[in-house]
Amino acid sequence: MRIAELTALLHLASPALPIGAFSYSQGLEAAIEAQLITDAHGAREWIASGLTNVLARAELPFLAHQIGRWRAHDVDALVDGNVEFLASRESAELRRETGQMGWSLRQLCTSLEWGDADRRATLASMTPVAQPTAFAFAACAHDVAEEAALAAYAFSWVENQAAAALKAVPLGQLAGQRIIVALRERIDEAVARALATPPQDINTFAPQLGILSARHESQYSRLFRS
Repeated sequence: MRIAELTALLHLASPALPIGAFSYSQGLEAAIEAQLITDAHGAREWIASGLTNVLARAELPFLAHQIGRWRAHDVDALVDGNVEFLASRESAELRRETGQMGWSLRQLCTSLEWGDADRRATLASMTPVAQPTAFAFAACAHDVAEEAALAAYAFSWVENQAAAALKAVPLGQLAGQRIIVALRERIDEAVARALATPPQDINTFAPQLGILSARHESQYSRLFRS
């Protein structure tokens, strides 16, 4: 891997990237409220399940296909894919989350003039833009390999989930690090599975997550926006 590619991935996966990822728990907080998560073990299993059964089957393969579409600059396929992903979000909060993070990442890509002008114009034309669509643009703009881009995206997701668990369960810092270390191999497996998934096999079926996310909208006490 080239040093420039590595540093681009570290930047895109960094919790310091100003797209607001820290303000979302993607249903984890609602699972804590429902007492599905009460300790570090429960948090690890919840995050592992989300990585294996949700991210690997839906978001990661979608990201891989959007990277290929950005490289080919297939505008129709990019727009159709973006609309389909937005429609797959099962609750209002999850839809707002991907739209807000996608918007923020698009603003960053535009302000820093990543990629070429034609592709930036295509990105600007998509409103709302899903976060994986914008992430795929950034990966393409930095000429990052699909496998590496998916690994960075998955690691960032796991790290954010662990950070949410630290605050909401709550857990100690060491427990959070144990969760991240324990899921390294799961990230490898999720990336491999995603790369082997054709568009017609992408599956967003996750009823428990959808129900918990919908419940979170009216939860009495919340730290996170999803």
